[in-house]
Amino acid sequence: MEILRIENLSFRYAGAEKAVLNNISFSINSGDFIVICGESGCGKTTLLKLLKRELAPYGEKEGKILYQGVEQSELDERTAACEIGYVLQNPENQVVTDKVWHELAFGLESLGYSTEIIRRRVSEMASYFGIQAWFRKNTSELSGGQKQMLNLASIMVMQPKILILDEPTSQLDPIAAADFIGTLQKLNKELGLTIILVEHRLEEVFPIADKIMMMEEGKILLYEPPEQVSIKLHKISPNHRMLEGLPSAVRIFYELGMEGACPLTVREGRNFLEQNFDAKINTLEIPKYIHNEIAVLEMKNVWFRYERNLPDILRGVTFSVYSGECFCILGGNGTGKTTTLSLLAGLNKAYRGKTLVQGKKISEFKGNSLYKHNVALLPQNPQTVFLKKTVREDFKEICKVMEYKKEEQEEKIKNITEKLGISHLLDSHPYDLSGGEQQKAALAKMLLLKPKILLLDEPTKGIDAYSKRNLSHILKQLKKDGITIIIVTHDIEFAAINADRCALFFDGEITSIDTPTAFFSDNNFYTTAANRIARNIYKNAISCEDVVKLCRINQ
Repeated sequence: MEILRIENLSFRYAGAEKAVLNNISFSINSGDFIVICGESGCGKTTLLKLLKRELAPYGEKEGKILYQGVEQSELDERTAACEIGYVLQNPENQVVTDKVWHELAFGLESLGYSTEIIRRRVSEMASYFGIQAWFRKNTSELSGGQKQMLNLASIMVMQPKILILDEPTSQLDPIAAADFIGTLQKLNKELGLTIILVEHRLEEVFPIADKIMMMEEGKILLYEPPEQVSIKLHKISPNHRMLEGLPSAVRIFYELGMEGACPLTVREGRNFLEQNFDAKINTLEIPKYIHNEIAVLEMKNVWFRYERNLPDILRGVTFSVYSGECFCILGGNGTGKTTTLSLLAGLNKAYRGKTLVQGKKISEFKGNSLYKHNVALLPQNPQTVFLKKTVREDFKEICKVMEYKKEEQEEKIKNITEKLGISHLLDSHPYDLSGGEQQKAALAKMLLLKPKILLLDEPTKGIDAYSKRNLSHILKQLKKDGITIIIVTHDIEFAAINADRCALFFDGEITSIDTPTAFFSDNNFYTTAANRIARNIYKNAISCEDVVKLCRINQ
């Protein structure tokens, strides 16, 4: 039975020349699990917000949105608020109270439900989501994964019929993300809940979806079952940008020139390899990584806490990063990764231990000397980087700070925006951009600082696979120019391809540092999907390219 119908929907933001959505039509049946994907800026988030009346952006809208046959504008307030739930990308942005139990009850209290109903629903939902252990905690004490699970539970208390989620796992570590996706699948199967999910990381959601909606430039390119998407996408173009974002099993299948029904999951991918390829040669020759002897960043037995009476966040952290190296830090939410970057950038100060930049104590840098042609930090929330009304004005402002001449300013802005593919965004307000576009614009602003050391906190958050590939090329060029890069990321595939060394954070300290091949080949959960597919067959394949190479050697 149809629960949602969109008819000829178009939308243009106020003051914008170009429409974000162009004459979109589709329908969703009750109990469907729909995954929406596409390049950054293709209109995914705008579409989701239009489906939730209270979050609809300001602008010119044409067409119809029908919920159970009723035009969206004619729905009564209680139906619109309760029956269509929405989970935001950033867990921090949806938490509104200071206690977990109050967060669960807040929506029901706002709608005037009786105490009896509130207590019953809250206790049932807390039990279902395993929240009992932290039911009475302050929301500020929760990890990112717990906050996102709390957001989901606080929506489910309202008993929605449709659940809309905008990249809910983008700020979660791989284990928390898998738990969250598993919970969504459980809600869909056990409660018959209709789910509409926007996601760039398709590895886990692709196989469980009923349909995949692939968007391109404000239109629907494909709206098909998962097993049909890759086949039809290849027919549209064998080099289509979105092919890079498909699950590893699908990419390996097509890169090997296979035809017909392709594997979607890790298990199916492994079966496909075992049935079609030998393993006489099961190991790739990996050249030994030899780093530069000059350490440009060092932490020696660093301890840090945010307040005197709070527990330590960092506990004796010790590591060195060498000139021209790309060093990736991985680990669970709340283990101390972002805090480490803040200390390296001089935003916080350790109460014990030493932090050295270019061999000099960080406390010895005076004024702006730490940042001018030296250290630049791209924070997790790119919006905090922007100060002006347009991206161009922001870039010009940073050029003035760097004392570039007028003719230099235009040239540098032109070069960096062309590299990142964001020239068309220069006259937009930074807050009007999609999450992925904001990420790229913020990175461009950091690069205008011409840093010797670049600190990146979740740089791939919200960007599509093709944009990640472009970012990889830029990072490689920066390394050639002698720039040292430290990345905090949950994106394991990105780390495997770009890192010279990877470090695992756990309980406030680094427990392991190694090359990507050694690091990911030995992990069960902090590893790539390609490695999970091939690990019983080939020993040190950590990327799709590695697996394909070994398969071809063994043909």
